[in-house]
Amino acid sequence: MLDTLGEPTALALVGLFGGVLLGLAARLGRFCSLGAIEDALYGNDFNRLRMWGVAIGTAVIAVFGAFALGWVDPAEAIYLSLGWSPLASIIGGLLFGYGMALAGNCGFGALARAGGGDFRSFVILLVMGLSAYIVLSGPLAAPRVALFPTVPVAGAHPGLAHLASSQTGLPVALVGIAIGLVILGIALGRRSFLAAPAQVVWGAVVGLAIVSGWLGTTWIAANGFEATQPASHTFAAPLGESMLYLMTASARPLSFGVGSVAGVLLGAFAGSLIKGHFRWEACEDPRELRRQVFGAALMGAGAVLAVGCTVGQGLSAFSVLAFSAPVTAAAIFAGAALGLRQLITGWLPAE
Repeated sequence: MLDTLGEPTALALVGLFGGVLLGLAARLGRFCSLGAIEDALYGNDFNRLRMWGVAIGTAVIAVFGAFALGWVDPAEAIYLSLGWSPLASIIGGLLFGYGMALAGNCGFGALARAGGGDFRSFVILLVMGLSAYIVLSGPLAAPRVALFPTVPVAGAHPGLAHLASSQTGLPVALVGIAIGLVILGIALGRRSFLAAPAQVVWGAVVGLAIVSGWLGTTWIAANGFEATQPASHTFAAPLGESMLYLMTASARPLSFGVGSVAGVLLGAFAGSLIKGHFRWEACEDPRELRRQVFGAALMGAGAVLAVGCTVGQGLSAFSVLAFSAPVTAAAIFAGAALGLRQLITGWLPAE
């Protein structure tokens, strides 16, 4: 198959498959990071956060189950093969979360809304992708590397399962599956959530979409001839990568990230048509657009510092139980809470 398609196209198709699932989950299952945080903080409704728990638990169980079968190796993921900087995770997560609140969506959410005809989200995507590349390989790359250097892991992999395995002597795969079961059990531990089976199902679909990325890219890396690092979904640098591909496709190959971005757009478009929600929307308030553009710029920079966004760290890194995942997720939550409070209460003290 690789001889016929070529490795870049195969990688893009793997990304496209998982991206379509994610796009459908966003439009049909209302899977959204900012929406989940806002529901929890201002609606006392934790069901959408529990969807994230189901997605994470499902992904962890499946990834480490596949590791036990020899199909994937979590240690090859970027989140475990590079040294971890806690400060970068915290600063990047705070910037991303605050920017997400200002923009009204994360990169994944903006893709899902753009697939439903929201032109405002298209602007957010452009700014976020450009900002990510400015920090990743543009004018701000040198300061980023100087402040937060990324080096290959010299010793133990920075992962929870690997640490627990080294302390207990238990197999890494067994520890990972056990942690995944605990996460899934906590997420399912409320009757009101179980009473909404569609949310449980869509959470699991998201988890499986993340796993499809690891499985597909690992298979291509093992059977192809080009140097390919296993990867799964994230939506910061791939936005800029997709922009570059659209402008320079004749000299630039397809990639997993480009396929992933296209997949979310296609899945969200299909989902919006199924729900009858597709409609063109534009921003009529210059102040709102200015806030969203600023938020998108913060998200792009923050995601590069944290080596991932709500999906990249909150799902893909979590699926391999990287140290960075819970720290970055907590920082994103805190930054989003701060931004939402600014927008909703205007910094007024809580009564």
